[in-house]
Amino acid sequence: MAEIQIACINESTEITDAAAATVVTALQTQVHAHFARAWGVDADLRLVPRGQRPQPGEWWLVLLDDADQAGALGYHDVTNEGLPLGKVFARTTRLDGGQWSVTASHELLEMLADPEVNLTVFVQNGTHPTGRLYAYEVCDACEDVSFGYLIEHVLVSDFVYPSWFESFRKPHSTVFDYQKHITKSFDLLKGGYIGYFDVTGGSGWQQQTKDQRLDYRARPRVGSRRERRRTPRDQWQLSDVVPVARRSGAMAGMRG
Repeated sequence: MAEIQIACINESTEITDAAAATVVTALQTQVHAHFARAWGVDADLRLVPRGQRPQPGEWWLVLLDDADQAGALGYHDVTNEGLPLGKVFARTTRLDGGQWSVTASHELLEMLADPEVNLTVFVQNGTHPTGRLYAYEVCDACEDVSFGYLIEHVLVSDFVYPSWFESFRKPHSTVFDYQKHITKSFDLLKGGYIGYFDVTGGSGWQQQTKDQRLDYRARPRVGSRRERRRTPRDQWQLSDVVPVARRSGAMAGMRG
């Protein structure tokens, strides 16, 4: 049994429990067989069907419909025990042209690599006393669905290896991501991005993209890890799972 136990909670109206179970099985394979070998972090996953509650001590991966579901959902940042929480917005992902299984894989792996959303890597600009802090996000650089891969007919996200964050690595000198699409550290694939903080710029967290183009994706989505990284920890709120019988209207399965 792994030290980390994760409850995959289905509160989406777009995802049946059967479909969720199939994806959770594939995610378990990805964590055990692929991610843990590269990062040394393992976890046991289990599905919590719609209307049921997680067990004490479990981290949460919550399947929801919309990024602004239940109004203030985006500000519910950790479980009711203050443990790590990942959110997957199925309808938002579909309307954006993606697949929710890839989003679930993305959020799960990034939660395992940086559960408190506070890890960074500093890269200095040569001998100058300036540089950037890069967010320790393991799927952003290769997040585009075209770089995903199949596990038992379920599409999951590619992810980078620790070497991606190591600036001393020479191009083509090692493996930088699981699918071997990336050839050098800090490289971004099509559709990829990474958050950075210029330590002397005073501009806060910014977004670097492959083509440096600014569009709506430069804004952190409500409820996302990027939003939480920009939010002071003392402003984070606890979450809870609301039983089905107590829900009404558009209210989803979480509350503060």
